[in-house]
Amino acid sequence: MSQRISLLNLIASSRRGRATRFVISLVDSLLGIRRMDALYRQHNMQGLSKEDFADRLLQILDINLQGLEALTEKIPRSGPLLIASNHPFGGLEGVILARYIATVRPDLKVLANQGLKLFPELNDYFIYTDPLAEGNPKNAASLRQSVKHLKQQGALLIFPAGRVSYFRQDKGRITDHHWNRITGTLIQRTQAAFLPVFVDGLNSPLFYRLGRVYYRFRLLMLARELLNKQGATISIACGSPVPSEKLCKQADSIHHTVVCRALCYAQSPQWRYSWPPDAVTQHQPLAAPVCTDTIERELALLPAHQHLFDYKHFAVYYGTQQQLPNTVRDIARLRELVFRQHNEGSGAPIDTDHFDATYTQLFAYDRKSRRLIGAYRMGQTDHLLKKQGLDGLYLSRMFDFQPDFINQQQPCLELGRSFLIPEYQRSYQGLYLLWRGIGAFVCKFPCYRTLYGTVSLSKLYDPRSVALIREILVQHPDNVNPRFPFMFDLHPECRDAVNSNDMTSDLSALLAGIETDGKDIPVLLRHYMKLGARFHALGLDKNFNDTPGLLLSVDLDNAPVKLMKLYMGNGFQQFYRS
Repeated sequence: MSQRISLLNLIASSRRGRATRFVISLVDSLLGIRRMDALYRQHNMQGLSKEDFADRLLQILDINLQGLEALTEKIPRSGPLLIASNHPFGGLEGVILARYIATVRPDLKVLANQGLKLFPELNDYFIYTDPLAEGNPKNAASLRQSVKHLKQQGALLIFPAGRVSYFRQDKGRITDHHWNRITGTLIQRTQAAFLPVFVDGLNSPLFYRLGRVYYRFRLLMLARELLNKQGATISIACGSPVPSEKLCKQADSIHHTVVCRALCYAQSPQWRYSWPPDAVTQHQPLAAPVCTDTIERELALLPAHQHLFDYKHFAVYYGTQQQLPNTVRDIARLRELVFRQHNEGSGAPIDTDHFDATYTQLFAYDRKSRRLIGAYRMGQTDHLLKKQGLDGLYLSRMFDFQPDFINQQQPCLELGRSFLIPEYQRSYQGLYLLWRGIGAFVCKFPCYRTLYGTVSLSKLYDPRSVALIREILVQHPDNVNPRFPFMFDLHPECRDAVNSNDMTSDLSALLAGIETDGKDIPVLLRHYMKLGARFHALGLDKNFNDTPGLLLSVDLDNAPVKLMKLYMGNGFQQFYRS
């Protein structure tokens, strides 16, 4: 005779007295477990394999699942893998995820609530634990089993909240309970990659109302909630796998768990966005390159002091459009070429505006290949403000600068329109040459002790990544505001995590869990972070194909000495004495 689905299955045989059996039978009826048992028998589910049982259950409930293809595509085919999900329903999501993740990872185990022992057909999936008792010493065995499974290169699915999502009075919304630190502990101990998963859905309003009266009513309602999902559509969203070395930059497993939870909620379909259509929809053919001989004739005519330094077969210069009309035109052509690759181009044959006539161009030239390899456009704010006021500053079109912002308090260099040609974009050498040039320039003109400008955050990044960069880095001062704000917001759970924790060192891990092609922090942004930059605001550049720009400043007097020595060379001592 096959075993019935009943709460009796969870009680040791030595405690199954007649009175206990009567009470359990009554409770089975009240909680919907008896109805579940009837379905179980009606559809001949007893004794099925775990795969067939899960398929039959989803068929009976007529569940419409969305996002399965994306989920299975992102699951690494081998290696230790920890998968964590929110817990919106209390059981059904475990069956769904176990069934479909196991199609890619047959080695999958699920760390699950003992309540799922109700379904003996699924036992092979589970490592059972008691999530409601985080300090229960009996859970040590399940933790050891989980660690062993991951160290043996297995995949493990966990629901770190340990209980079904509920209305949290402290947050004013339905969300998970705080996550058990076991998430971070498992990653630390096993160096497993982490895969964030989000299951979108809710239980019935009655479930949440009763849960607010008494929390244990939620547990008692779970069987009914599973049965009332008849015909439901459930969306599953998955991030990208995050290597353990990106997550384990701190020793605190609680902090790791906060990062993992934020990543899971970042996958919510309700909080995903697409960039608006590009303002630039058509590209004209690029301008023809300027003749190399013409550029070299202009360089030869520059005053000697504008030749900042030589390094191997490279030379770095600065000059104006008036001095270098053809060179600046080729810089503008190359800017357009590079910016188009990042969805930032103007669409015109060259990237230029009237600021090219008033700003200084700093650039690197490769004498061996006879070509420009990269440049910065620099605005000397003391001269520009004196002649034109704030209208003379390019970034005043993007930000509303108050009188107490640094560019009106002291001479600054406004940096922008930086680029490196494709061959040098992944090379340390290109960025080094430009910054060595900036260092040499400020040593010649030591009144410029503060640099400010924007880092463009390409629209090739997911809007969630840009929102995370803003929330983690921007300090929100009250003396500058974007004229065209970046309006996309984060899931409230992500925002809470960022606002309650310093997650600067976690930014790389967060982007890894969102970006589908492995993009990390933009190289130039990472460089500014190393320089100790202060980040002021994020706005859209309407003159640069609506590209988000992160406004920052660098105080050279307080920048890391090691980097200043590298970029200033022999002028370092004199700069700091002046």
